Parts: sequence; structure tokens; C-alpha cells
Amino acid sequence: MTGKTFTSAQDVFNWLGRFVNLEQGVKPPSMRPERMRVIADEAGNPENCAPAFHVAGSKGKGSITVMASAILEKAGFRVARYLSPHITEYRERITLNNNFFDEEIYISAGETLRKVQKKLESSPELQPEPTFFELLTLYYFLCAKYADCNALAVETGMGGRLDPTNIAQSRVTVITGIELEHTDMLGNTIAQIAFEKAGIIKNKTPLILAAQTHTDGADALNLFKKTAAERSAPFFYFPEIAFIDNVKVSQQGTSWTLCPLTKDFFDSPVELEISLIGEIQAINTSLALLAMRKGWPEIQTSLMQNAVRQIRLPARFETLLSQPAVIVDGAHTAISISLCAKTWKTLYGEGGILIFGCAQGKDASAMARSLAPLFSRVIITTPGTFKVSDPENVFTAFCESAPELARSGGIEFIKDTAAGIKTALDYARDLNLPVLGTGSFYLAAEIREFVSRYSK
Repeated sequence: MTGKTFTSAQDVFNWLGRFVNLEQGVKPPSMRPERMRVIADEAGNPENCAPAFHVAGSKGKGSITVMASAILEKAGFRVARYLSPHITEYRERITLNNNFFDEEIYISAGETLRKVQKKLESSPELQPEPTFFELLTLYYFLCAKYADCNALAVETGMGGRLDPTNIAQSRVTVITGIELEHTDMLGNTIAQIAFEKAGIIKNKTPLILAAQTHTDGADALNLFKKTAAERSAPFFYFPEIAFIDNVKVSQQGTSWTLCPLTKDFFDSPVELEISLIGEIQAINTSLALLAMRKGWPEIQTSLMQNAVRQIRLPARFETLLSQPAVIVDGAHTAISISLCAKTWKTLYGEGGILIFGCAQGKDASAMARSLAPLFSRVIITTPGTFKVSDPENVFTAFCESAPELARSGGIEFIKDTAAGIKTALDYARDLNLPVLGTGSFYLAAEIREFVSRYSK
């Protein structure tokens, strides 16, 4: 698909597939925010079509983006939502809240995108050529503009300062907890990574910052405070403005009380319940509500409560089967895995089956320490083929974290993803034990697809 007219969204994504894609382990020759500005200018700056709710961080940013999008739609806005990664197909990344755009929107935006790229392909300002994610991000903004959206809910892809989404005209920004991630691109310390994430903080635009719980979290907190002050951005740190209380987690969802510590947000405690499972989702939802109150203060609290109640998200402690239980969770950082493990132990206890795979560069040892003690059988596999991984080293990390289980043969390495999933599900059926699949959104996607076939 080079010069032919696009006939579907899939045609556009196939064309985009020829550009350098960092998600697949291919590093771009350069990370240049000015290149994104050049292509956006040529496209008529579609990012200016609506104000944005902009989210960065190491984990939870997708959930918060979905929460914000649902609230805005409930309030009557046409919301263009931008997420990554996708679970089943690329269109999931660029949607009209929770629905796909009409195909005509995807096609028209794709034609404009290709014309922009073609016109500028020889321009010195664009060399080397734009990356997959730069073009995908411009594609999102074009879809939003062509569909007459009047609000944007935008998740950063990686970092913030150099991220293509940073051209969004933010009305409020949210930054979640910072962990060591993408260290080859963002830096080897929490302070360096926080510097990159802080890039989304805009002049005079409110910032809602999640608790920084990493051991070096004080470095991140100080940097965010400093950056916000330099940009005259109102700064709100979650532990200083609110706390959550009375958290109850069940297999049906999560309920809690959001307790404000200041009148800047809510006059009284807010009772909340969602169908998503886990304390982490109570935190994510609370951050979304606090940020919405600053970005769109006219939206009533009761509307926000109703908007988030029935949200469902794939691969966020999602139940695929109930007898025996098969759960998938896209946790892929040390802290998010520890929270996933806590939820698992609360609901399913110990002794189940774990199937685990993570991308290269993740802290497999820390994740193994949280997970291995909870399971009687562990299967290490490849998290699909989309991202570069090193499952042999992950297997070693789990064996070192649970040597007795390893000696008894309870930790297996099955490199082929489908074979690993089948083995885990066979164990579940034969032993009547619950299964948790985690470590990567891509592994969660593979399990979801396999289970859909397996259960027919």
C-alpha cells in the first residue's frame, strides 16, 4: 500500500507499519520533537481542535485516560481517546471514547496523513523520516478533528518531553508513579526518567501528581515540583490533597471512599465503586476525578461517579474464564506487579498457576519476588512476538527467587507462547486451580485470543 487509495483503517495501519517502530525494539535514529511539530504544522495543526486531558507515567496512565474519556462523554462531549498498546487491533488506540470512529473518518485522516508524509519526505527538517508513533499520533489528532471532537483524552507513548503527544493543548495533566522503565531511552535513574515525564507539564496548566512510592520517589517529587513552579503550573500532589479509605476488593469490582484533604476539589468524601478489580484502580480512578475537577470544573460529582461505575478495560485484572478462573493483567513494572500480586492473594490465595512473560529491559527479578511465592506452578514464556524479550533470563530470575519450587520442577520454561498458554490452561483444568497471566499487555492479548478459541 503505497500510492493506492486507502479503503479501510487496516489499510492505513498496514501503511504505517513500514515506518520505524520503537515498540518492536527498533530504535529510531533520533528522537526529535521538532519533527512532530513540522508534520503537525503541515497537517494544519489538528491537535488544536480541542483541549486535552494528558497523562504520563510508568503505570496506570491508560486506565486514567479511559476514566477521563468516559466522564467527558457522560458530560456530553465528543471525546477522541488515544491509548497504547492495543489488545486486539490497532483501532483500539484511536477511538471515539469507547467506540471506533466511522471507517470514513479513519480513511480520510489516513489520506491526509499520507499526503503530509509524501510532501515532506524530502524535507531536511524531517530527516530522518518520521517514526511509526509520530505518524500514528498525528493520525489520532486528524481523526479527532475530522470527527468534530471537542475534547481529547491522551495517553503518552513513552516519556513525555520527546513524546509525539506533547503537542496536545492540555487543559490538565496527570503524572502517575515513576519507576525505572525504558532505561535505554529515558535514563537510568528515577530523576532522569522524571525529567522526561515532566515534559508534559505546560505553562499555567494544573498538574495532578500521583504518590511517588519508588525508593527514589523523593527525587521525582522534587523535580516535578521544580518544573511546575518554573512553568507557573498549579501543582497538586495526591498525598497532600486526598486519600482513599475503606477499600473493598471483590471478584465483582472495587469500592472505596475518596477523602479530600482540601476544599479545592470536593467539599465532602466521595463514595465510589467500579467494576474494575484492585486497589490500583481505586487510585487511578481517584486521580482521574481530581484531575477532571481541575480541567472541567463544571462537571458534577454525581455524573463522574456514574460515568466510572461500569467501565470495563481489557487486561486489567480481567476475568476470561470463571471455572477454573483465568485472569489476565497487563502489569509490567515492579510496583504494578506487586499490586497485582496483592489483589491476587486477596481474591485467590496461594497455590495457583502463573504464566508470565515480560519485555526485555524489565525488572524481572523484582517481579519474580512478588509473584513466585504465591504459585504452585509457574510457566515462563515469550510475551508474544510484538516486543523484544529475553524469556531465558526471566526464567533464571524466577528460579533464583523460588529455588525450592524450581528444584521440584514447579517452574517451567516454554518458549513458544501458544504452547505455554495451553500448558497453563491444561494444568488449570486438570488441577482445578486458578490461572494468572501477567507481565505484559502483549502476553495478556495472546492469552485472551487463545482463550477465546480454547473455550468455544
